[in-house]
Amino acid sequence: MDPGPARPVNPLPRSLEAERLDDEALDESLAAVLAGNPRDEAIWLFAYGSLMWNPELDFDARHVGTLYGYHRNFCLWSRINRGTPQRPGLVLTLERGGSCKGLLYRLQRDSAAAGLRRLWRRELALGSYHPRWLGCSGADGARYRALAFVSNTRCSGYAGKLPMERMVDALATAAGKFGTSAEYLFRTQETLSAHGIRDARVERLVRMVRARVSGSA
Repeated sequence: MDPGPARPVNPLPRSLEAERLDDEALDESLAAVLAGNPRDEAIWLFAYGSLMWNPELDFDARHVGTLYGYHRNFCLWSRINRGTPQRPGLVLTLERGGSCKGLLYRLQRDSAAAGLRRLWRRELALGSYHPRWLGCSGADGARYRALAFVSNTRCSGYAGKLPMERMVDALATAAGKFGTSAEYLFRTQETLSAHGIRDARVERLVRMVRARVSGSA
């Protein structure tokens, strides 16, 4: 018996598939954001988490930068890439208050649109972030207007303020299609350290998660 054409495999759990933005919605979002950047100005991207060590973008300059008014925090559940719906992991987002040091990438004009389109599908498909143009300072005091992804506090994956013990549990035990939450944390810390950036909260989480994974806590 001819079984007919194969059905496409749905990469998302059904409850998350309902939240997924289609390509048209993502393209409209990107076009609206790019419209806010003058054509004669460079496109800068502020990276504070996985974009620091896995940007998947062509860039022609990279600097350490500081974003004021926001701080990095593990308050976004990862139910696919670094966890599962049954055991979600945690990834970083930007929360209001304080400041955040990260990396500023200057995107090449001829490839920026294509690179950002891939990034939109990677980071915004579930509506987890709001893309925003925000003011940043470089290590030399220069000012930049950069694109950054901040918390969408209304998305279903937003975890809000979590006790440190809950964060450690999720980071130490969850794994998804891109690897473990612990790896995400460790690679973030390694990249921060490589660029001379200190984040006391991330460093504390690394110590606690390493102890948990090794069985000493």
